[in-house]
Amino acid sequence: MITTSPPLREVRALPWGTLGLLTLAVLSHPFFALGFASLGAAWSTPEYSHGPLIPLISLYLFARELHHSPLTLEARPQRWQGVAVIAVALALAVFGSRAQIADFVTYALIVWMMGAVLLSMGWQAGKRHWKPVLHLIFMLPLPQILYWKLTIALQLVSSELGVMLVRAADIPVHLSGNVIDLGVYKLQVADACSGLRYLFPILSFSYLFGILYRGPFWHKAVLFVMAAPLTVLLNSLRIGMVAILVDAYGIEQAEGFLHVFEGWVIFGAAIAILSLTAIGLQRLVAEPKPLSEALDLDYRRFAPEARRLRNLAPSRDLGLAVVLTGVALALWSGLPQMTTLPPERAPLSSFPTQIDGWQGTRRPLEPATETVLAASDYLNAVYTDPAQDAPVNLFVAWYADQSQGDGIHSPEVCLPVGGWEVSAFRPHRIALPHRAPFEVNRAIITKGLNRQLVYYWFDGRGRAMTSDWRAKLSVIVDGITRGRTDGALVRYVTPIRRDEDIRAADRRLTRFIGQSLPRLSASIPD
Repeated sequence: MITTSPPLREVRALPWGTLGLLTLAVLSHPFFALGFASLGAAWSTPEYSHGPLIPLISLYLFARELHHSPLTLEARPQRWQGVAVIAVALALAVFGSRAQIADFVTYALIVWMMGAVLLSMGWQAGKRHWKPVLHLIFMLPLPQILYWKLTIALQLVSSELGVMLVRAADIPVHLSGNVIDLGVYKLQVADACSGLRYLFPILSFSYLFGILYRGPFWHKAVLFVMAAPLTVLLNSLRIGMVAILVDAYGIEQAEGFLHVFEGWVIFGAAIAILSLTAIGLQRLVAEPKPLSEALDLDYRRFAPEARRLRNLAPSRDLGLAVVLTGVALALWSGLPQMTTLPPERAPLSSFPTQIDGWQGTRRPLEPATETVLAASDYLNAVYTDPAQDAPVNLFVAWYADQSQGDGIHSPEVCLPVGGWEVSAFRPHRIALPHRAPFEVNRAIITKGLNRQLVYYWFDGRGRAMTSDWRAKLSVIVDGITRGRTDGALVRYVTPIRRDEDIRAADRRLTRFIGQSLPRLSASIPD
């Protein structure tokens, strides 16, 4: 009897290349844990609520570009560049984690993604895919200091343009800082109305628009560059319309559904204007195309492109990246955890209310102001002296840890919110009996006929600094070298009477600083 054996099944080899890449991702994850936590917190805010969509759009762009890539890579592609980029990314992540600066870690994550693409596809093929990776930047929160700088700039521009629209409607209006005064009603251009809520998603959309657009490079550049001014102009239109509706129908028109609905209208209008701009740009070329053809919206064959990952070939460079990352993780796990505990200090509630003839009255901040301030401890008190012509306001905000995004921001951000305008600003050197001369920021602020003299500086672990950028940099350095990221903002304010010489107000502030500052050292440790 003749028997036949069953046919042998084809045994498919394990996708070692794909498994190696997944192993590399798992080993790299702990280096970016702080960044992932920062992204989760940022995406829960209105300004960055679009964040979860960005990786999906980048994945679409990546799969779309694979249509134009060869099905098989070159025989022996150069992959060592990917190993080098991943090493740089891990080094940045380690630095950011040790200093507890989440922004370094999140940006290092983008660098790591580019390294993974180069490692998987090789230098020649991988470098063509930088655009989907760069698009991931739009999911990241801005560094806090840059966020506040951009916020105040957009607030002021939006306020000015919005008031121009209100005046064009023959409505009497006065702008003080970023407070729109309609007489009966006053509107504040708050952080949510600064334009940032729309700026980041519109920038992302214009970047995507530029990639998909079929046309000269300068056309793409125009579509991207116009996103920021377009956002500001549309937001100004929104603010102006709110002011007009408030003047006609009451303050409730600035709140509720209309406030949210206008945001969606602004975003939709921006998309429509970008589309019309693309149509207009097409008319400048020799053979114009309709928008449906000018935009490369190819969405076919994504499943076959995704299956390419199973064919990712293993390589010595991929194995080297896995080994180096594993060794780095072992060393990283063995390092002692950085602590950023500030030294012992006296709470600001113990700061005296009576100082050499000055009698102080504490004034707590409004709950909403305290939330925005996010200080660990603060003091807000007004001191009067019968021998002096005007009182002095002393404000101190102390932060135990400035490494997690919360921290000091310049009074330049806060002053316009209250309707104050800065009419003069310069560094000012003061000399006190008990310490060496040091520089402070000196500003004269006005609101209507009222004027005030302001001295302020950033007190960073024994150093008085006038630059908020320098103060943030010192936090990074001291966080690594000293294990401390605490710091404070110190601000003195006094009114300038209408018939008073400004030099008298300078002398009043300098005298009170000399009397009160030594007592602050117990609450702001060096």
